[in-house]
Amino acid sequence: MARMTAARAAVEVLKAEGVSTAFGVPGAAINPFYAALRESGEIDHVLARHVEGASHMAEGYTRTHAGNIGVCIGTSGPAGTDMITGLYSAAADSIPILCITGQAPRSRLHKEDFQAVDISSIAKPLAKLAVTVLEPAQVPWVFQRAFHEMRSGRPGPVLVDLPLDVQLTEIDFDPDTYQPLEVHKPAASRAQAEKVLDMLAAAERPLIVAGGGIINADAASELVELAELLNVPVIPTLMGWGTIPDDHPLMAGMAGLQTSHRYGNATLLASDFVLGIGNRWANRHTGGLDTYTQGRTFVHIDIEPTQIGRVFAPDYGITSDAGAALRMLLDVARQRGAPADRSAWVADCQQRKATLHRKTHFEQTPIKPQRVYEEMNRAFGPDVRYVSTIGLSQIAGAQFLHVYRPRHWINCGQAGPLGWTAPAALGVCKADPDALVVALSGDYDFQFMIEELAVGAQFNLPYLHVVVNNSYLGLIRQAQRQFDMDYAVQLSFDNLNAPELNSYGVDHVKVAEGLGCKAIRVTDPDEIQPAFDKARSLMAEYRVPVVVEVILERVTNIAMGTEIDNVNEFEELATSAEHAPTAIATMGS
Repeated sequence: MARMTAARAAVEVLKAEGVSTAFGVPGAAINPFYAALRESGEIDHVLARHVEGASHMAEGYTRTHAGNIGVCIGTSGPAGTDMITGLYSAAADSIPILCITGQAPRSRLHKEDFQAVDISSIAKPLAKLAVTVLEPAQVPWVFQRAFHEMRSGRPGPVLVDLPLDVQLTEIDFDPDTYQPLEVHKPAASRAQAEKVLDMLAAAERPLIVAGGGIINADAASELVELAELLNVPVIPTLMGWGTIPDDHPLMAGMAGLQTSHRYGNATLLASDFVLGIGNRWANRHTGGLDTYTQGRTFVHIDIEPTQIGRVFAPDYGITSDAGAALRMLLDVARQRGAPADRSAWVADCQQRKATLHRKTHFEQTPIKPQRVYEEMNRAFGPDVRYVSTIGLSQIAGAQFLHVYRPRHWINCGQAGPLGWTAPAALGVCKADPDALVVALSGDYDFQFMIEELAVGAQFNLPYLHVVVNNSYLGLIRQAQRQFDMDYAVQLSFDNLNAPELNSYGVDHVKVAEGLGCKAIRVTDPDEIQPAFDKARSLMAEYRVPVVVEVILERVTNIAMGTEIDNVNEFEELATSAEHAPTAIATMGS
């Protein structure tokens, strides 16, 4: 048994639970914890420029590898409230991150002390556990419970708030005999798997909808094996993109109102049975439920019992971790032998995938955004890790890019906060320093937390940030068409220091360079590919983020709609892979 401060005991628990990296901003009320971090010397710390940025770095870190838990640290008061957006986006996407905040001493909590706020009450609706620890002896055990909560059942974030005097109090704790609590995850039974496969066997045109729960369970290989064994096409959700490679014959495309493929929507509408695994039936995926569900039988498997029936009542539901369910389904399916012949249905899905494309090859200047994604597909191989959050840039990226690995499309799916992309990309770089990380932002997302580029410069976290600049809040501008207005969404102005920008406003190149990074501006479509090549060279040479800003035409409407059978296609359509340069190689481009 050792005598140590409660803050040091908390650090010892972090180490025992596998934490090796933390992101944060120190302050007076959390300095004892930082002192313990320094004394330990075993947890690397990345200094963010904004505490919200630290929370998104922690998200990016968690989302990169199975088993990672990102940790973000801040002082009392506004540091905690700054983390709320990170807690929200982590909770919405079932991402475990640990937020640690300092707090005023216990004796002053009720006296409106400087920067004293009841952060645990504020965070409770967004966290699996949010607690202000009032007894020093409880500190290590509250952290033990925090890791248990983050890993058990539906993963999610936790906030632990530590009053200053609690951190400083000495307690008895033995880190050498500490053991993490056993994680609990529900698992499908054999009888449940038998029933699912019976229902699937009765279908003529079945699909699997693969959600982000499969990625959380690190079960993408089991999904592909099951799809191949049953010869059933797969439609990943946006959060499940990468569970099956885009060039796999059974990858049938994404469905939805925005982040979808023409062939994915057409295939879902043609199906008669849908097995959803680890998905939420989010409205950007389903659109109107009458259209989405009509004529189809649904099975829903999810780790969280209250998710089943939340959006619509499935014909059959199972509470199970996605990995456990897939393993049980595989075991039963192997025993059953050869499945029904679905070759005609699979061929129909492949035909749609080979022909129903959107055009990407535009040669005019100013550059059309579709051309940027075409060039990204050419420039970056199957191992690239894409990071994006919200806006027309993200929607078009999901429509036109290709993803071949789980955790290689790292996206804030439900919350979509502007500014998320840059700090999340830095968290990804920290988690996988050898990866090619490519972030994708519109100009407004990029401006929201642009200061975090300095973190990449200071800590040598190189990634490539593609900024598609139309000097507009493009998604909101497109949505305002129903109100016949274009109001408060234009970012353009005459920058007196950069007249060459022609009213595009902010000089992102100068800002990025001022923050210690490298930047390239592209105005001609034929310059995009050389810019990507140069950016990769600069990343290797200087080990800092490199921004490639592509100046777009001001207005381009991107395909979307209110129903999956009524998506507005604004640009000329490609009718075959021959006319769609981004078509997947194995499908005949």
